[in-house]
Amino acid sequence: MVFLQYLIPQHLLSNLMHRFARIEIVWLKNAFLRWFVKKYGVNLAEAEREKIEDYCHINDFFTRSLKSSVRAIADTVIVSPVDGIVSQAGDIKSSQIFQVKGHYYSVEQLLADESSTQFEGGQFATIYLSPKDYHRIHMPFDGQLKSMKYIPGDLFSVNQKTLEAVDGLFARNERLVCCFDTVFGEVTVVLVGAIFVGSMETVWQGQVTPPYEKVVRSYDYSDKAFSLSKGDELGRFNMGSTVIILLPEGVPMLNLHAGHILKMGQGLS
Repeated sequence: MVFLQYLIPQHLLSNLMHRFARIEIVWLKNAFLRWFVKKYGVNLAEAEREKIEDYCHINDFFTRSLKSSVRAIADTVIVSPVDGIVSQAGDIKSSQIFQVKGHYYSVEQLLADESSTQFEGGQFATIYLSPKDYHRIHMPFDGQLKSMKYIPGDLFSVNQKTLEAVDGLFARNERLVCCFDTVFGEVTVVLVGAIFVGSMETVWQGQVTPPYEKVVRSYDYSDKAFSLSKGDELGRFNMGSTVIILLPEGVPMLNLHAGHILKMGQGLS
């Protein structure tokens, strides 16, 4: 299956999924969602709309909002930005980020910026969102938006077998790099796309993908004074993928390990 991912038209299939997820044929949408909820064990009791009939299309369901009472924002410096599972977390040494055993990639590759040295000696956390998870992404800390960069790339799956087979997968896949000024310096949150993740969007820019482009797009917000508080919505995925947090040296240690299951708003420091 990993080999086939090199051959299939990844972006075409993701475009088709993007269209399928917005079909408003009621019987088709309801049938798919009933199957999906049963297969993946989605907890609809947490959603503001508990009945699948109340969603206008599949993507409306994937990006569903939760009841305000089910996710408390912890009184810690940093909180989890998403519901998900920790793929890896640890220190950044010699600019290297650990992917899986035997596989690393550099900060410079991830950010498509050869001058990125501010995270040396800092920490990273890679959090995977499964199909059943809540797909909105929230601020893990208080910060002022500084810039965003869209980096085109592949759309490999981010499951464990693919991570073990594809070198530097997170630095190869399409991604959004969001940079914030915070009380502990510049912090970056990276949204990583994957096969069938038909759309990535942010609250300040709206939908960024699709279209899938072949050139880097940079956005400067330094004169916009766009601030977000810890727990505010940052953006969202269609279906699931991965969020990577990069922290500079000196930030309180993250209490995380591979396999750690997280809920949005849970304290990380």
